[in-house]
Amino acid sequence: MQKMKNEGLWLLILLVLSIIAFKIVFYKESFLVVVRVTWSILWLFVLPGFTVMYYWHDKLEFAERIVAGVALSTALVAIPSYYLGLLGLNIKYHGILLPLAIIIIGIVILFWCKKE
Repeated sequence: MQKMKNEGLWLLILLVLSIIAFKIVFYKESFLVVVRVTWSILWLFVLPGFTVMYYWHDKLEFAERIVAGVALSTALVAIPSYYLGLLGLNIKYHGILLPLAIIIIGIVILFWCKKE
């Protein structure tokens, strides 16, 4: 549990550093727009994959899981989003529902495999 808290702190630091970097690059935009865009990128492309990759927290370091998690998250969000769009689910819900579902599934798998 302590490792999860430490890595949550590192994710928060990553978010703050990203906000600072985005604010430097997009200096004409308001602060709230920069925070919203940065949080959206973290929510959509980092957290779902990182949550699923946490299963291998003993074998992979934090940075390795972040990098692999971004690639995994891109696939885990994009492919179901395409098929949900074909099934008729409006695209405005994909950015909220898919990452949330993947994060929940990752947490369930983590705790389910931990019991065994």
